[in-house]
Amino acid sequence: MELQDKYEKLKTIIAETGKAAVAYSGGVDSTLLSKVAFDVLKENSIAITLVSPMNAQSEMKDAEDLAKEIGITHYMINDDEIEDEVLANPVNRCYHCKKVEFTRILEKAHEKKITIVFDGSNVDDMSDYRPGLQALSELKVISPLRLAGLTKSDIRELSHELGLRTWNKPALACLGSRIPYGERITIEKLTRIDKSEDYMRTLEFIQFRVRSHGDMARIEVSPEERTKLFNEKLLDTISKQLKSYGYQYVCLEMEGYITGSLNRVIEKK
Repeated sequence: MELQDKYEKLKTIIAETGKAAVAYSGGVDSTLLSKVAFDVLKENSIAITLVSPMNAQSEMKDAEDLAKEIGITHYMINDDEIEDEVLANPVNRCYHCKKVEFTRILEKAHEKKITIVFDGSNVDDMSDYRPGLQALSELKVISPLRLAGLTKSDIRELSHELGLRTWNKPALACLGSRIPYGERITIEKLTRIDKSEDYMRTLEFIQFRVRSHGDMARIEVSPEERTKLFNEKLLDTISKQLKSYGYQYVCLEMEGYITGSLNRVIEKK
């Protein structure tokens, strides 16, 4: 199916709902979905963002700005509590997290007299380990991008055509995904990761993660960005800065950034 055909199918899927709320993170997928939902449904569409310690705080501000650029009515729900099922960090942590997140988004949508909630899952998500998709299914959340057959590359291309500045935005994930399964999540760890990744952005790294292993930070940058780290002064500066956030050791993942690298333990089991 051609991209234009997928785009038309996406608009049809959205139009058939009549009224909908988009679970909005400010990432590539949910930004495109919010844009098309607003184009199709106008005032019958809203975007809802759950603000949690599990999310990078800088991304919350960007989500707010992007919603204004799109024109869609945007609600931000503040939630400082993290359920113990999530803090325990089991291999299906994402299921528990998404169940809570989307339950609250649905409650906000219902408050605004909207019964249908969209999420930004796409076709490529079906080939990765994503237990959160089960929670979306149980809550009857609709995934228009996936239903329209859109892949991640399709979404980036379409975002570019529609003039969205997120078209080349790096992939996002909740901060909890930086902590190995089985290691308990704490607000302190999430804050330390958030500060570390914010700092890496100031150095103009594009696609990266700061994985947290107890008192050790393991930095992953995209393979093509690794050569930037072949600089003794920069390495010393990064090490000193991340240690100031509470890490005792700072190391570099030799093969670079790989999506879902902490899922390897699941694959082995």
